[in-house]
Amino acid sequence: MGDGENTITHERLDKYMALTTTALAKLKVAAPERSFNRRLAEDFLTMARSYMDDAKEFARKGEMVNAFACVNYAHGWLDSGARIGLFDVGCDDRLFTLYE
Repeated sequence: MGDGENTITHERLDKYMALTTTALAKLKVAAPERSFNRRLAEDFLTMARSYMDDAKEFARKGEMVNAFACVNYAHGWLDSGARIGLFDVGCDDRLFTLYE
């Protein structure tokens, strides 16, 4: 493994930020409006968006490690929601980690 593979560059961070931004734009909440799962889905989205906001702020300040950690946490919330069926992601297994 080369040294560049262990370095958080602006390009690498931008790639993951773009991936998560695309994922956020693509998903739709699958749970019915007045269900408990709807509240869970909205909470998952709030967490993902909050971590993305944090990632952007850390990136703005040049704190690459923290920005990278936050964008990965954000996407983790999206993957989790997709995997348990809170989000309809159109069977997109490129942007999301699906169960099957």
